[in-house]
Amino acid sequence: MRLRHLDHFGVDVADLARAERFYTDVLGMTVQMRLPDQVLLRYGDGACALFLKADRRPGGREQIDNPLGKSHHAFLVEYAELESALELFEAQGIPYHAPIDWGDHDCLYFLDPDGNLLELVGYR
Repeated sequence: MRLRHLDHFGVDVADLARAERFYTDVLGMTVQMRLPDQVLLRYGDGACALFLKADRRPGGREQIDNPLGKSHHAFLVEYAELESALELFEAQGIPYHAPIDWGDHDCLYFLDPDGNLLELVGYR
């Protein structure tokens, strides 16, 4: 078997409309298809599926207090976009962890409205 690249990833959410707004308005994804229990989104050369799990308990602040070593989805962005992301997260009250410097890149962890841990990666 030879994996070529990640085709899509799935995220469980308690409220599809709220999650769709976050992933489109904040992260810039576009809606590809809406089904009664899921929304399929596109971004760059990837895709994301939001799955309705009405009884899902949201993750909490502990997800980003110490985000390293926790399950998450990471998105590559231009390095300069990390600063604008910080401003956006602050303005919209999106929980985030201070950027982490890995030498050749920084990462910025944040939470979606359902407490799913996400990350932006920007290489210098």
